Amino acid sequence: MHYSFSRKGRIRLNDGTSHPVQTHRLRRMSGRDPHEQQRVASPLELLFDLTFVIAFGVAAAQLAHLMAQGKVWPGLVGFGFAVFAIWWAWMNFSWFASAYDTDDWVYRLMTMLQMVGVIVLALSLPAMFASVVRGGHIDNTVMVAGYVVMRIAMVGQWLRAAAQDRQHRSACLTYACVIVVAQIGWIIQIFVSTSAAVFFGTALVLVVVEMSGPLLAERRMGGTPWHAHHIAERYGLLAIIALGEGVVGTVASLTAAVGEHGWSTDAILLVVAGTGLTFGMWWVYFLVPAGELLHARRQLSFWYGYLHLTVYGAIVATGAGLHVAAYYVEGDSVLGSPGTVLAVAIPVGLYLISMFVIYWLLVAHFDLIHALLLALGVAALVAAVGLAAGGTSMALCLMVVTAAPVVVVVGFEAVGHRHAAEIIGRRLGVHRGG
Repeated sequence: MHYSFSRKGRIRLNDGTSHPVQTHRLRRMSGRDPHEQQRVASPLELLFDLTFVIAFGVAAAQLAHLMAQGKVWPGLVGFGFAVFAIWWAWMNFSWFASAYDTDDWVYRLMTMLQMVGVIVLALSLPAMFASVVRGGHIDNTVMVAGYVVMRIAMVGQWLRAAAQDRQHRSACLTYACVIVVAQIGWIIQIFVSTSAAVFFGTALVLVVVEMSGPLLAERRMGGTPWHAHHIAERYGLLAIIALGEGVVGTVASLTAAVGEHGWSTDAILLVVAGTGLTFGMWWVYFLVPAGELLHARRQLSFWYGYLHLTVYGAIVATGAGLHVAAYYVEGDSVLGSPGTVLAVAIPVGLYLISMFVIYWLLVAHFDLIHALLLALGVAALVAAVGLAAGGTSMALCLMVVTAAPVVVVVGFEAVGHRHAAEIIGRRLGVHRGG
């Protein structure tokens, strides 16, 4: 096949067609088209997500380790703080990328800098968890350093967008200013935090400051040109790899037990339960077209974006619970069977509730059929905990936990999809007709 190069960086074939040769020279950050057809996540975004899943994995491992030792509350406190920091940094980048991804060399290098910050944050999590267990001063120095690196890189991105996109300059500057103020607060906190009470009190104030940025920028300063279908895809992809991290953690923890004691019935059932639970939660996530619904009701962006904190927290906590179950099988956990089952059942229940709340908000309709499916799923979780309390094997109880998302999926595929189609069709029809 004969080909030649054009002046615009395209390969021209002898059949007259041409194909782009992608370069990464500087491009004007003027904002993407929010109605762009076939907008998908970029390879850079997928690479970026992997660093965040590593951080999620470290947080889950620390939570599982502390729960297996019976230190449940310190583990949950450290886990909550870590998950918020990880999710918030990821979410801010993802919405920025949806509006301003130029994929030039400056954008790529700034993204790499954020990835460095994520890795630093992930490496600091064990020390932070340990300090929560000890009480007193919270060791957040390295964690804040990694977080600040991520956020200051975002300041550079927002300032560049402000300079090159006059239409949305006010929103971009608002994002940059709020991030700077919050980072100054986090840095000061390192030096003034003398107790856990002071730490979490000031952290709550700084979280409010951080979360006010998008609200001010999008609602009061004109907003940014984010793409609804792209955002929905980005959230879905992070959910997938977070679910996968839970499976990886469970298998890794089971490896030692199987290597030392060989395969047991409990080990086999745990593998089946973990895989089935992960698959069921994945299926539940993609039951409805979130991208279409978010595009139709862009004003719900904050509810959709912020409620995913509980979705991702529940996914990662489910992985930690499965890890605790592996510790139980190995004989390295002080939790009994009911406590171990609760470690999985509670986050699964939180996940199902969060997904249904997001669905009801997107369609602006409370459907009794889907409420019944949610109730049946929660009932399966309650039954699993009850069976564990009655002396049923932990592994068998986890199989019952696995039935919770399965009940939702089967009910939706058999009956619920008709109601969902009618409700979603009506919602999208109203939007398009209006």
